[in-house]
Amino acid sequence: MKPSSKLKVIKKKNKKSIEQQKAEKIKKFNPNDAALFDGIFGLPFNAEESETILIPVPWEVTVSYHSGTAKGPEAILKASYQVDLFDPFLNDAWKFGIYLDKIKTSFVQKSKSFRSKAERYFKLLDKKTAQAEKQKKSLSKEINTACEWMNNQVYALSTAYLHQNKLVGLIGGDHSTPFGFIQALSDYYGFFSILQIDAHADLRNSYQGFKYSHASIMYNVVNQIHTLEKLVQVGIRDYCEEEYQLIQTHPKIKTFFDKDIKNTMFRGDSWDRVCNRIIKELGDKVYISFDIDGLDPKLCPNTGTPVAGGLDAEQVLYLFEKIVLSGKTIIGFDLNEVAPAKDNDWDANVASRILYRMINIAQRSRQKNKTQ
Repeated sequence: MKPSSKLKVIKKKNKKSIEQQKAEKIKKFNPNDAALFDGIFGLPFNAEESETILIPVPWEVTVSYHSGTAKGPEAILKASYQVDLFDPFLNDAWKFGIYLDKIKTSFVQKSKSFRSKAERYFKLLDKKTAQAEKQKKSLSKEINTACEWMNNQVYALSTAYLHQNKLVGLIGGDHSTPFGFIQALSDYYGFFSILQIDAHADLRNSYQGFKYSHASIMYNVVNQIHTLEKLVQVGIRDYCEEEYQLIQTHPKIKTFFDKDIKNTMFRGDSWDRVCNRIIKELGDKVYISFDIDGLDPKLCPNTGTPVAGGLDAEQVLYLFEKIVLSGKTIIGFDLNEVAPAKDNDWDANVASRILYRMINIAQRSRQKNKTQ
């Protein structure tokens, strides 16, 4: 037997043993019980056995208002143990397997270190002395380099899982965290659209001197991701004039402002028809970028930059389900800007339930493609 043939046999045996191992876990697991395992949502599966991989990125270096989003992934994990696993949108949803990758200490340590440097930088913004200008330039360069490092790490992690044919999702951190993941999806899938749920347009150019700011994520996407077909923004209600002008003139950006959505519904339009118009703007392959502050702040009061208005959880999930039912495929997603409070887990409670539904909705679109 040739060496290459032996390798194929070994791989086939390994695959079979993984499938058998997973089948045994499924047989022993009772989804109606309280969570007994440490895996996210109390599931017993490892990375190899899971069809969905979640990458936690506890990073908040460039946040410009409240901090706390770096604690989002861990808070969502803890809250996930209270989520019931039955989902009528996807039969036996939990059996597909979900695995939350280990939280990397390098992300945590660098985020804390460079967040401290960003705070020093912010204090210097109003100072115009030569010494202050020199310090600002040095700090800005350091922070931009650190953010590039984070992007490269996320790119490598997500690329590895994509090449294992996994459905990949990212849990931030602030909204700067998925840029490397979006680059990886571009390389892996080619042309695709992005659906952005957000209170903010995130179209600022190098906000406060930071190229990879949380407020610049979509500016970087439309300027650097060349396979982007369309950026479709929903729920936007906080933006500057520069962002508004870019929205009006850029051929790849379509924005459904929160005010316009509400006004048309006040006049008798329905959310279903609004969803149809949103979906019409999307291509066949869709990436969902979900900033939790796109929701009504009653659902995420501790997020970094809450804004009055916004969407209800079921409104957003209805849109996601409708995307799948329209025949489009969700190729990946992120959920970010979840900041837990010190005295309660409400934000993480809401986020963990939304996350589970997002995973199942995206997984259904993948299973549909497998059967076609």
